[in-house]
Amino acid sequence: MEQIRSFIAIELPDELKQLLARLQAQLRAGKPAPVKWADPYGIHLTLKFLGNIDTGKISEITSVMKETARGTSPFRLEVREPGAFPNLRRVQVIWVGLGGEVDSLGEFQQRLESNLVPLGFPPESRAFKPHLTLARVRDRASAEERSGLGQLIAGTGLGTNYVFRVDTINLMKSQLTREGAIYSRISSARLGKPLSSSGN
Repeated sequence: MEQIRSFIAIELPDELKQLLARLQAQLRAGKPAPVKWADPYGIHLTLKFLGNIDTGKISEITSVMKETARGTSPFRLEVREPGAFPNLRRVQVIWVGLGGEVDSLGEFQQRLESNLVPLGFPPESRAFKPHLTLARVRDRASAEERSGLGQLIAGTGLGTNYVFRVDTINLMKSQLTREGAIYSRISSARLGKPLSSSGN
């Protein structure tokens, strides 16, 4: 059976992708360390990386997504300032943090993770830290370059408070190419409380 590399994610509004592209441009202008920049129009909020799956499992995964989504109301997330993993002195990954209703997001992600276990997807050992990845620093970057990049990140802001509504999650396909990953949507599930048994 054919296999595809896949993950479950929240896709971002186009307006937010444009903001992230401008933020990347600001950071690039500072001539940072050797960095591999993410395509801003491919940035998303990953909820669960599934790896290579049989195409025959798509319907089961989509069912779990829909069942989990039905029990959650739409929520709002706020884009925060940029940061880095593991820290600003030894930058490896550049990201933008998220605020707003992150408790709702976290609870939803945990339920989704638990509901996928019976399908053979073990839960992550690391805690879920919602963020949007802007770039990864290349291995050849020196300690000084990483530290300098951290200073650049600390002095760069988004310049606006951007809030977006999350009402859909998507099962995504990732095709790895020499130019980078190409993402396409396989299926979706809309968030929303189920009707009560009385019909009210």
